Amino acid sequence: EVRLVESGGGMVQPGDSLTLSCAASGFTFSKELMTWVREAPGKGLEWVSVISPGSVRIRYAESVKGRFTISRDNAKDTLYLQMNSLRPDDTGMYYCAKWNGGFYTGSPDRTWGRGTQVTVSS
Repeated sequence: EVRLVESGGGMVQPGDSLTLSCAASGFTFSKELMTWVREAPGKGLEWVSVISPGSVRIRYAESVKGRFTISRDNAKDTLYLQMNSLRPDDTGMYYCAKWNGGFYTGSPDRTWGRGTQVTVSS
């Protein structure tokens, strides 16, 4: 059974940083493309970033490019999202998921964890 446990969220001020973690189990993490997505009230689901199994290929949404860094530790079955220069519009529930399909043409799997809340407010 696929299990994903996100953590690391919190309430921060604009300009602050946070690092999210996603502990994965129930599948061969090192062989899967992985992604972060977020959901904010009234905004719907937004894809944030995707990373290939060996971390060679990485893509970001334009809204987070240059501020967020996705990474993974395959030895620990853990996905990370380093978020710098946080803005109020980064507020939302963040989820990790497997990425189904091609690196450029795929989409997030529908199996997520409970998510971790990020709130950016002054």
